[in-house]
Amino acid sequence: MQLPDTQAWAEAIAQAWCARLNAQPALHMCLPAGHTPTPVYAQMTRAVAGGRVSFHRATAFLLDEYGGLRKDDPGRCANMLRTQLLDGIDLPAQQFVGLDADAADLDALCRAHDQQLAQRPLDLAILGIGTNGHLGMNEPGTAADSLTRRVALHASTVAASGRYLTHAHLPTWGVTIGMKALLEAREVWLLATGEHKAAVIEHTLHGEISSAVPASLLRTHPNCVVWLDAEAASRL
Repeated sequence: MQLPDTQAWAEAIAQAWCARLNAQPALHMCLPAGHTPTPVYAQMTRAVAGGRVSFHRATAFLLDEYGGLRKDDPGRCANMLRTQLLDGIDLPAQQFVGLDADAADLDALCRAHDQQLAQRPLDLAILGIGTNGHLGMNEPGTAADSLTRRVALHASTVAASGRYLTHAHLPTWGVTIGMKALLEAREVWLLATGEHKAAVIEHTLHGEISSAVPASLLRTHPNCVVWLDAEAASRL
């Protein structure tokens, strides 16, 4: 769905999200951090404050998390999401499921995460997209059946992380929900804004469906909506 500008884009997504939550208050969601969803989260915070929607019965899973950063680093994905959204809505703390990159047994944490997602698949996965086509930290080459795991970040993803940090210690690895759980979600929304995303959106929607561009795998999903502003859609 193409919207004329970022403000209209954010308002339309928030309206649809409110409708989903009002129809299914116990929604299981996967949420990204980062710049792209920030205006959407601002709209949702206002909707909660205005009594138009509630997250009280919902569950939110963090899409991914950087490794090698201090727990209190504002650039950690969980901390960004708290600042952008969670601190302004009524989601109970115990209903936010993060990814602890500092876990003593990271493999066990990832297995437990996948077990939880297998018991009840995501109702809605909200995703951003990297300029190399990654979803979460599922970098190019990720298989469609990949699980939650530790991953090495591509150079472009490492460089992009600097936008969120106030220091030069850029993360080179992270933990991410795998493509399997994302593709098994009942509904997927892919969000993109800006001209710098136009090329990867063109490839995602019209190029070869391949793990070389993980976002292209969403074209195999039966219920995926791509939300674009005019700049992100400029090459379509």
